[in-house]
Amino acid sequence: MTAIDSTALKAALGRVAAATADASAELCAADGALGDGDLGITVSKGFAEAAAAPLPEDFGMALLEAAKAFQRVSSSSYGTLVATAFMSAAKTTKGRTSIDAAEIPGLIAAARDAMMARGKGALGDKTVLDSLDAIAKAIDGVAPEAMVATAIKAAADTLEEYKGKPNLLGRARMFGEKSIGLADPGQLALLRIVEGLKG
Repeated sequence: MTAIDSTALKAALGRVAAATADASAELCAADGALGDGDLGITVSKGFAEAAAAPLPEDFGMALLEAAKAFQRVSSSSYGTLVATAFMSAAKTTKGRTSIDAAEIPGLIAAARDAMMARGKGALGDKTVLDSLDAIAKAIDGVAPEAMVATAIKAAADTLEEYKGKPNLLGRARMFGEKSIGLADPGQLALLRIVEGLKG
């Protein structure tokens, strides 16, 4: 069993904050092609705030603090969805000082479902939900040391798969056929987030 505690969570948030800061311009450019062009700022500021937040030993409460920190600086729809994901995992894990790595696929699947309910999205809409679904399925039963690499591949493969499809949700859906061939900004952001988890 591989236990993950709030100290490990804080370190992971720090790595993701650094990765999303590096990717901020790229994400803003991708978002600018299909939206208002601020996704890189949303994601990088959100994770920087979450990484700086003091996290309690209670793992669920630590996730809740990360959610609140993210929302403090990011009121966008993507920021709300990220916070929703953290809050979903927080509900399941509160009262415990650590989780086992084997629980991560289930937590991601639950976060996906919570985000679908919050954002009124569906699988196949060409959104971050498709990437989360692919990651949850890909890492199920995978050894802890292989989870990040497996998740990165699933996120990258999903991004490529959906480039050839139109966006069906959010502001990007207004571009219709013009969105075919373009990376979904939310999927790209999740890929950069997961890449940031590499130690």
